[in-house]
Amino acid sequence: MIISKTPLRISFFGGGTDIPAFSDKEFGCVLSTSIDKYIYLVMHKAFGENNVLAYSKREDVKDVEDIKHTRIREIMKKTGVTSQIEIHSLAEVPAGTGLGSSSSFSVGLLNLLYNSKGEYVSKDVLAREACEIEIGVLKEPIGKQDQYAAAMGGVNFIKFNPDGSVEVEPIRAREDTLKKINDRLVIFYLDKTRDASEILHEQGSNLQGDNEKRGILGEMKKITIQMKDDLNNDNIENFGKMLHQSWILKKKLASRISDSEIDSIYERGLKAGATGGKVLGAGGGGFILFYCEPDKQDLLKEELKELRKFDVQFEKEGTKIIYSQ
Repeated sequence: MIISKTPLRISFFGGGTDIPAFSDKEFGCVLSTSIDKYIYLVMHKAFGENNVLAYSKREDVKDVEDIKHTRIREIMKKTGVTSQIEIHSLAEVPAGTGLGSSSSFSVGLLNLLYNSKGEYVSKDVLAREACEIEIGVLKEPIGKQDQYAAAMGGVNFIKFNPDGSVEVEPIRAREDTLKKINDRLVIFYLDKTRDASEILHEQGSNLQGDNEKRGILGEMKKITIQMKDDLNNDNIENFGKMLHQSWILKKKLASRISDSEIDSIYERGLKAGATGGKVLGAGGGGFILFYCEPDKQDLLKEELKELRKFDVQFEKEGTKIIYSQ
């Protein structure tokens, strides 16, 4: 039996500049962190001759080509582990909530299957192959940030170059600086999920020949670079304000990133004392994050008491194998 543990992520700045419609022409970048919420994948040899796959559904098939779960099918083919295996998945949060769970699943499964063959594969390769499968093979309208955040772990500035290469630069802030940011994050579950691919497809389509939309992403990129420099100098004074500016810009990229309900929740949060925030992931649902000074957080929680609070801590390790026997 082998078990992999792969973190989810929070993206603070630059989300959207990693999608090919932007990063194929000029570099994109994000500032994000992995968090202490995980995708667990368990694998062992199947009792019978078939492959048994248990996720939100159950599949019992012999031929890998008959597997309906596209990521599992293509990752099994990629690694060459295609027969008589049983895989179970467990996630600490629902899918479609903006924490990068789909790509964490891909990275974790690659790690799991390579390990089952006794092969060591670097985190960079795990992230790159997850991108190749999700974007190149499955043609999903997504970027590359989630795969690298899940594989590498930690708080990082991630750069996406037009030649397809990706550079991961760990943020050099002191531990107490990162703890101050973590302590100022207040996250609530919006009690609805969404299909990120639909939002990202619209966002990508909107960028085709639309210089205004590209300009918006350009402004978001500038903020991301500035915040990288600020954090590397242990300056968090503008963190909340820049979150707010980025969210206002992001809402202009596609029609379903926000709606009247989300806008109302966000405005209530600001009036209660938050200095900025965003909906995590592509938008449209999932989790909403606020940046709020500790002395105002009780007011914020009271104002939004109908929502479920979601506590997270930053993590540093990225994907790993936690059991192999």
